[in-house]
Amino acid sequence: MRSGFVAIVGRPNVGKSTLLNALTGEKVAIVTAKPQTTRNRILGVVEVAARKGKRSTGSSAAHPAAQIVFVDTPGVHKPGSQLDRRMLQEVYEALETRDLVLVLMDATRRVKLDEAGTREQGPGNREDNAGDEVQAVEKVETPTAKLSKKQEIWASEDEFLFGLVRKIDCPVFLVLTKIDLVAKDMLLPMIDSLIKQHNFAQVIPVSAKKKDGLDLLLNKIVEVLPAGERYYPRDQYTDQPQRFMVAELIRERILVETGEEVPYAAAVVIERYEEAEPPAPPRKKGPPPRLPLTRIAAAIYCERDGQKAILIGKGGAKLKEIGTGARKQIESLLGTRVYLELHVIVEPNWRESNSFIQSLDWRNQLEKIAERQGNEKPSEEE
Repeated sequence: MRSGFVAIVGRPNVGKSTLLNALTGEKVAIVTAKPQTTRNRILGVVEVAARKGKRSTGSSAAHPAAQIVFVDTPGVHKPGSQLDRRMLQEVYEALETRDLVLVLMDATRRVKLDEAGTREQGPGNREDNAGDEVQAVEKVETPTAKLSKKQEIWASEDEFLFGLVRKIDCPVFLVLTKIDLVAKDMLLPMIDSLIKQHNFAQVIPVSAKKKDGLDLLLNKIVEVLPAGERYYPRDQYTDQPQRFMVAELIRERILVETGEEVPYAAAVVIERYEEAEPPAPPRKKGPPPRLPLTRIAAAIYCERDGQKAILIGKGGAKLKEIGTGARKQIESLLGTRVYLELHVIVEPNWRESNSFIQSLDWRNQLEKIAERQGNEKPSEEE
């Protein structure tokens, strides 16, 4: 038996959460087209059965049974607010306790960078071709040519990511994502440029959407994990409590339903979570009993009155859309009917408030719930 923690890191919007969900077979992390969707470390647990065969046969290589604990992290970007710094701290903490690191790179962004034109990269010029998605119009041909402003931003932030990776003393895999959207003849040049950034133990192209390359990725991970026991029960696929997953599903709908600055200024806190009673036994005759009901009340925090107006919408229409979409996802998660109440609160400049940001951490929320329940418990004398 092998087991270990595998940190998943990458720039925003490279498909980390999509890959985690594909590997676990469950919706462990919310996914949207907007960058910086993930704000916390999210664990996804995958059980890998033992396999017999020759190790040289690629995807059918022999390996023992294993439990892989994947740790999805926020997208790595230079912090501009207290919330950004907290998200980066989540990345640091994931990298401190890991047996393997997966560095994800979006193949479609590399193509766009190549189309924009970049300098030829050499060992002493790593930052020049380290950019991600770029919409530059000028072609950069010489080492002294000036990069466009957006090229410089992307190159700088990619270099920031690789700077973190170079400090790691464990195996690092390069995982090229979204390969189903890129011509195969484009992959080798991309890989050739990226392996100059670091001495990667493996380079594995994957498509989470098509589930292409996932078996090979799991096999290669098992090969480098240490011997050990399970960290989590066999049937557990995440360590997140359901109330946190509910909050994330509500925030997912906010990201989908709103635009501009509102999604990044929104946070969700579950204020009341009344679990459903156990389902009634099936009837011998007649229609089956209705599913039990879970009652949930949540607050959506934003920073300005204008954002609040957008979240509520004319006559409350937008808030109703958010609630309806979220409720369907929550019912699927919980397997019950759900009564969901939402209201919006303005908390000015909360992204710069360390105490407020700490209160959003579900681990801190659980501690407060346990403390409150302890205080409410009657003493033996009473």
